[in-house]
Amino acid sequence: MSAFTERLRAHPRATPLVGFGVAAILLFAVAPAVLSDFRLNLLAKFLCFAIVAAGIGLAWGRGGMLTLGQGVFFGIGAYIMAMHMQLADAARLGEDVPEFMQISGISELPGFWQPFSSAPVTIIAILVLPALVAAALGYGVFKRRVRGAYFAILSQALAAALAILLTGQQAIGGFTGLSDFRSFFGFRLSDPANRQMLFFIAAGTLLVVVALIRQLNRSRYGELLVAVRDAEERVRFLGYDPANIKIVAYVVAAFLAGIAGALFTPIVGIISPADIGVIPSIAFLIGVAIGGRTTLLGPVLGAIGVAWAQTSLSESFPSGWTYMQGILFIVVVGFIPAGLAGLWPLLRGWLDSRRASTTPPPPPAADTVGTEEKVEAR
Repeated sequence: MSAFTERLRAHPRATPLVGFGVAAILLFAVAPAVLSDFRLNLLAKFLCFAIVAAGIGLAWGRGGMLTLGQGVFFGIGAYIMAMHMQLADAARLGEDVPEFMQISGISELPGFWQPFSSAPVTIIAILVLPALVAAALGYGVFKRRVRGAYFAILSQALAAALAILLTGQQAIGGFTGLSDFRSFFGFRLSDPANRQMLFFIAAGTLLVVVALIRQLNRSRYGELLVAVRDAEERVRFLGYDPANIKIVAYVVAAFLAGIAGALFTPIVGIISPADIGVIPSIAFLIGVAIGGRTTLLGPVLGAIGVAWAQTSLSESFPSGWTYMQGILFIVVVGFIPAGLAGLWPLLRGWLDSRRASTTPPPPPAADTVGTEEKVEAR
């Protein structure tokens, strides 16, 4: 293992490839082999959260923007996908409107539903609409130099407003949301093979997203983003517009959240205002903070770990998980600002210092000893 590690250090460009290869083996080979269909579906859900977390890591960890409203863009992508799936199911049954509309007494399809009967339009909308909303919001906020707590409160208020708006709209499911999907682009969701296909799509998307974030971090733009976070006025003095740099990061984070929401809908089988409001947005942020917002894999692993802990521990401690989550968040923010990913550099530094203290100093050279004896004789 040590020889392999030395080879990786000698060839730093090969390290990311090895990491992606290991991740691909774990996701595409190990996970389907050792997990049941139910657990695999849960992991696919967690991977959707990890995609959102990767975008938050770029905007918050590298750009310093505390994004408390990612549930907005997650919800846009999720509801667009849900509307298309409802229309596809209704068309397969020969109905003009989805089943939930018939129950609610809506006999005519609303106009804003009609474009999403087309699969290409749905995909384009999922990719474009969250980014456009983020660009418009970012332009209005960052150009006015709104930042810090004010930006965080504004983004959180936007998430709360969207959840309240969707709750009162019976044309898109109201409080209960949209559910009971039967197919996903022509594939039956009741088939276990198709459910596994959704997991593979989520896993592949996550790997592509991590590669994209890594490339952005290592690019000139990534350096500018960190510079804006640490010294915004100096960046402005050098001739760059910090607002434009922030807008790009904010749009990329929204773009990824929209994709994650679109994958979340067929995987979980339901989307409601409760999945996109303030609480889910804060949950996304907690996973990023615990994992390590300034690292590449910290947000991803933190989001998966927090989601897994919530699912597992809430079964045994239904009323205690919220308090445990809050305590963990306070401990990480107060004592480990770099998150759990920051523990490894601290541990490695401690091990190196211990190794240096226990290693005996090298013996002096022969000519040095002779020189010292001559000096003492004189």
